[in-house]
Order: sequence, then C-alpha cells, then structure tokens
Amino acid sequence: MKRTIVDASQLELEDKVVAIKRVTKVVKGGRNFRFTCLVVVGDKNGHVGVGLGKAAEIPEAIRKGKEDAMKKLITLPIDENGSIPHDYVGEFGSSHVLMKRAPEGTGVIAGGPVRAVVELAGIKNIRTKSMGSRNKQNVVLATINGLSQLKTPEEVAKLRGIAVEELLG
Repeated sequence: MKRTIVDASQLELEDKVVAIKRVTKVVKGGRNFRFTCLVVVGDKNGHVGVGLGKAAEIPEAIRKGKEDAMKKLITLPIDENGSIPHDYVGEFGSSHVLMKRAPEGTGVIAGGPVRAVVELAGIKNIRTKSMGSRNKQNVVLATINGLSQLKTPEEVAKLRGIAVEELLG
C-alpha cells in the first residue's frame, strides 16, 4: 500500500466517527468497560486517513482515533468529474470493496462505512459495492487500501514508457 507522507497540520481536516464499540473485560471484581472508536479524517480534497482509538471514555477514544488517522493520511487522485481515475477493488481481510468511476451527476452511491471515507476524500461521483465481510473496520480499511492503489493516466503512461495520448487511445 503506497502511503504519501502528508503534513496534517497544514490541512483543514474534518472527522467522522464510523463506529464505537464497547469492549468488556470480566475481572474478579466485576466488569471493565472500554471503548474502541473507528475515526475517518479528510479534507475533502484528495486526502483521507483512518484511525483507531481505544480508551476508558468515549471522547478520549475519539480523540485518540483522530490523532491516529492524521498520522495515516493518504493522497489520492481525483479526476475532472470528481470521481476516481479507474475502477478498482480494495481488499482487506475478507472484505472487498468494488469502486467504479461514475460520470458527473451520479453522486456517491455507497454504504455507510465506505460513504464516510469517500465523502471525506472529496470524491463526488462514485459507485461502490461492499462484498465479503461487512465488518465496519475491515470495510473502511479495504476502501482506504483501494483508494491508495489508484493511479493517474500520467503515472500509468510513465510506468509503461508511452505517451498519455497513446494510453488513452
């Protein structure tokens, strides 16, 4: 997975909590409750990241998740239609997310966890299908994986050693 180092301090990031889970540990004196928060951050302009925060209190878990997500920001290409440059299937564990480019006016057709990532990345037109495991954490990570693998036509042409016009036909 290619990760571009992005300085999060210079971006105006929005965050969205995708999932909050209560985790219980049974001990001799009773039960200990802790919280795990899955947080997505993005600037709606081609930068997005996801993080996991764990703490005894929900606000603290969200804060930790947001900090973790800022450390893991990726940059992705967005074409002139506000879509992705090409179709791709992101995979993580047994979750698969099919992402298809869409023409202007389509909007974001995506389920909850994928929608959070795609909207905060700044993609305005895309069709997605979540397949395999529906676990929110794995679906979000599969989406991030897929978005990080996207390449612009210029990058593909350079890799193949041909002109962009030749690549596009």
